[in-house]
Amino acid sequence: MGRQHVILHLVSDATGETLIAASRAVASQYQGVDLIEQIHPMVRSAAALEDVLREIEAEPGIVLFTLVEEEHARRLMAACAAIGAPCLSLLAPIMALFQSYIGAAAASRPGAQHSLNAEYFRRIDALNYTLGHDDGQQADSYEAADVVLMGVSRTSKTPTSIYLANRGVKTANIPFVPGAALPKSLEELRNPLVVGLVASPDRIVQIRTNRILSIEADPESPYVDRRLVAEEIAQSKRLFDARGWPMIDVTRRSIEETAAAIISLHKSRKAKLKPAA
Repeated sequence: MGRQHVILHLVSDATGETLIAASRAVASQYQGVDLIEQIHPMVRSAAALEDVLREIEAEPGIVLFTLVEEEHARRLMAACAAIGAPCLSLLAPIMALFQSYIGAAAASRPGAQHSLNAEYFRRIDALNYTLGHDDGQQADSYEAADVVLMGVSRTSKTPTSIYLANRGVKTANIPFVPGAALPKSLEELRNPLVVGLVASPDRIVQIRTNRILSIEADPESPYVDRRLVAEEIAQSKRLFDARGWPMIDVTRRSIEETAAAIISLHKSRKAKLKPAA
């Protein structure tokens, strides 16, 4: 059978990030299906909604939406029903559950999750810190980090750090280089959780080879020699074991899965360090 192409309209009164994440999580469970995403963000007026409805009518497909304004939601559902397009509110069942438990209706505030609150500024602060402490930079201020990542080249340290920063976790990352001295500040850390990232030699060689080819460098470089790569990884593991730093094998993990494991380790460590009441 050939691949099936499905048009997916994502209608949001905010950025649409919630819809994108949820729909892609579900779509990943279906092999042979290619989603053609039509993202319609910031739909907060009747005029904007009518523009979206014209696009849906021109290219019908599955419609998912997060519209907290009830009149707009009703209009969208009615229009979709008229043309036979399946339509679902992602928020409605969750809001109904909250309402039944809390006993009060939610306020209709489009995009409220993106308000400039303390959590928002905490994430911005984490991102600024993380960008300034990438790849071994500013080693003298690692103590301000929540997490410090270390691993050989191409163990996804930087993308994992950025993902953690977007979750409000200040993250520094340091490359492990055989024979190179560790930053002195690393030996004196008290606050951050230090995590070692490792991967199989085959996986590291594959990623490094792709990198070498992309920059048209020497394909025979020691950087992609499997024996040397295996020894690099073995040395890094010995260091992590000696320091008692937890290790995460990223060979078959996505960035999100690696970050989730790190966040879990960080929470557990904070709980252990928290003084008894």
